[in-house]
Amino acid sequence: MPAFQSVAVIGAGAWGTALATVAARAGRSVTLWARNAEHAARIASTRDNPRLPGMAIPPDIVVTSELALAARADMILIATPAQHLRGAVNALASHLTGPVPVIACAKGIEHGTHKFMTDVIAEAAPATCPAILSGPSFADDVARGLPTAVTLAAKDEQIASALVQALGSPTFRPYHSTDVRGVEIGGAAKNVLAIAVGIAVGRKLGASAQAALTTRGFAELARFGRVLGARGETLAGLSGLGDLILSCASPQSRNFALGLALGRGEKPPAGKLAEGEFTAPVLIELAASQNIEMPVSQAVAAILSGKTTIDAAISGLLTRPFKAEE
Repeated sequence: MPAFQSVAVIGAGAWGTALATVAARAGRSVTLWARNAEHAARIASTRDNPRLPGMAIPPDIVVTSELALAARADMILIATPAQHLRGAVNALASHLTGPVPVIACAKGIEHGTHKFMTDVIAEAAPATCPAILSGPSFADDVARGLPTAVTLAAKDEQIASALVQALGSPTFRPYHSTDVRGVEIGGAAKNVLAIAVGIAVGRKLGASAQAALTTRGFAELARFGRVLGARGETLAGLSGLGDLILSCASPQSRNFALGLALGRGEKPPAGKLAEGEFTAPVLIELAASQNIEMPVSQAVAAILSGKTTIDAAISGLLTRPFKAEE
């Protein structure tokens, strides 16, 4: 089993930069790739990334815009937004020389295809070993070395375990799993549900409503996961319930912040990408194709698309027929 001594991170945003510091902290040889050559040069010279301000980038991290250089690593983390992942892997594929593990670090479902991130990797680079990293984490916390635990899943348990050993450190604790689909579902669905909770907080509906939306949202997530083959312990773990709780309770969550702004009748935060906004319509389309009931997620998608108002969506949820809890 390879030791994965070298790591490349594709995407020099806040999350990619944080993951690069994680790998360096774990003793790996790290390359951070930025699509824009000017951005890469600035980071390399100043050892600072304006997308993660105040965090000094370790001097031994190589920052480059040359994809061929990044492709030489033993393992590759893709830290681009979910809807850009296919493009990033397509560009990377021609530079790969072997069956390297490629780990998706975005949480979402691809528009149009309804495919999860590891499926996209498998299609774009068939010779690779797709994996997924997800869990309750914020880039700023991770970069600063604050205690964080996540889940890393691959179909091959030995590879998943080796990847965890390569990235783990005293402040960054990844757990390995073979439930790839469960980890992907938890990460994607929680983004949509965090928007719902943010709306409730912005509308000042109270702590009881916030708790109800979080728990009923998790019921939707679990229902969706069971139908698509996820394991229960994964959905109740870090990449499912744990990530949902964090995203529904912290203003650092971009999805929660989006919902908060909507609930207050304000414009969404500028320059902040909320993956849940892109995931919501795809999630409910996929749920509908499997006859999975997801009323909270459906309400979020309808609000985001302008098909309903927040007040109408709240009324619709509260007036649904009474039923047993599941």
